[in-house]
Amino acid sequence: MPQARHLAATLALFAAMATSCRTPTPEPADTAPAQHRYMDALTAVVVHDILSPPVASRIYAYASLAYHEGLRCHHTSQPALLDSLQGFEAPAMPDGQDSIDRPLAAALAFLTVARSLVFSKDSLAALTSETDARLETRPAGVGRRTRAWADAVASAVLRRAATDNYRQTRSMPRYSAFDEPGKWLQTPPDYADATEPHWLRIRPLRMDSAAQCSPPPPPPFSLDARSRYARELREVYHLSRHRSPQMDTIARFWDDNPFVSEHVGHLTYATKKLTPVGHWVGITGILCRQSQADAHTTALAYALTTAAVFDAFISCWDEKFRSRTVRPVTVIRQHLDPTWSPLLQTPSFPEYTSGHSVITAAAATVLSHLFGSQHAFEDTTEVPYLGLRRSFPSIEAAADEAGISRLYGGIHFRAAIENGKEQGRRVGRLFLPLAPRTER
Repeated sequence: MPQARHLAATLALFAAMATSCRTPTPEPADTAPAQHRYMDALTAVVVHDILSPPVASRIYAYASLAYHEGLRCHHTSQPALLDSLQGFEAPAMPDGQDSIDRPLAAALAFLTVARSLVFSKDSLAALTSETDARLETRPAGVGRRTRAWADAVASAVLRRAATDNYRQTRSMPRYSAFDEPGKWLQTPPDYADATEPHWLRIRPLRMDSAAQCSPPPPPPFSLDARSRYARELREVYHLSRHRSPQMDTIARFWDDNPFVSEHVGHLTYATKKLTPVGHWVGITGILCRQSQADAHTTALAYALTTAAVFDAFISCWDEKFRSRTVRPVTVIRQHLDPTWSPLLQTPSFPEYTSGHSVITAAAATVLSHLFGSQHAFEDTTEVPYLGLRRSFPSIEAAADEAGISRLYGGIHFRAAIENGKEQGRRVGRLFLPLAPRTER
């Protein structure tokens, strides 16, 4: 009998070991929300640095991918997420894998990548020092291997970032706008140069090219009252004169303009706010917390959502600077009402397609796949900035409202919103094979 009990115990031990090689070891419950704090810290830096939405998307994506790879369970038989994206060479798992503190490695890799890409590196210094101090409390061997794995992950991500053409676009010429019928011109009140006119040259993560998910061309510019363009122009103008209080709230809630300038007499001041990608990073965190997602699911949600948004901006900017469509404020002032202004300040880039529609549809496609198509939630992301919150019956409903908010705000035509939404869905669907579906 003792021998039988010993044999049974031995078999049970081998079974447990085999299972551990197939299934990631569960993280302790208190590690699940750890990434939220790091993402919130990065958002604070993005807001402080007044980064443009495309640039912000790049930083969020690379930092989130570093966190996910750092956390990746060494027992899993599935390939690294980086292996399914273009331009990465995932690091080989080091010796002594069992003694790596993976949550800590993920945090260290995240911070290394984030600090390499933001301007205000000192803004993350306190969190970096705190994380380094945690590393010093680990046994020497664990600390050494954890740091080595974090450095390997960060190096793999930063090598890719160094070859995505971002650096080259910094020295490319500014966009030249000419007064052509239907083509973009700088808009009031600042008449700023076009934002990131060469972003289409950034190497995508999942798309095979910037043009893979291109939308149909915009309606041809025409002031003929019977044309679709003229009808959509009148729609923007009519809504601005008959906008309901709810439309006003929706437009302001989804504004997400990182730098809004206010002109009062001879004084000019600015308000810093979230970028559109920062808003959807916030929504991702809300969905993870609400679903009580573990550390691995949380890391995957952040990584795939930000990666989809990264590609969505490339796709959108490719179309914007191909069609170069004029903004409503320019046409309305020239042909309908010289004193007209939209509710929202018009961003400094061409109109078609709507960036909000593209990136929110891409994010919503990924998040609906991860958390379910009927996942109701309350969006509290804007509470610190606007004091506003809104509830939605589904993730898709939130994306739809974000898109139509641009019409209510007077900065987009309907075609840019509707076609942009489908463009974003196509981008988002490219990332769905990389994640299991969870219907909740």
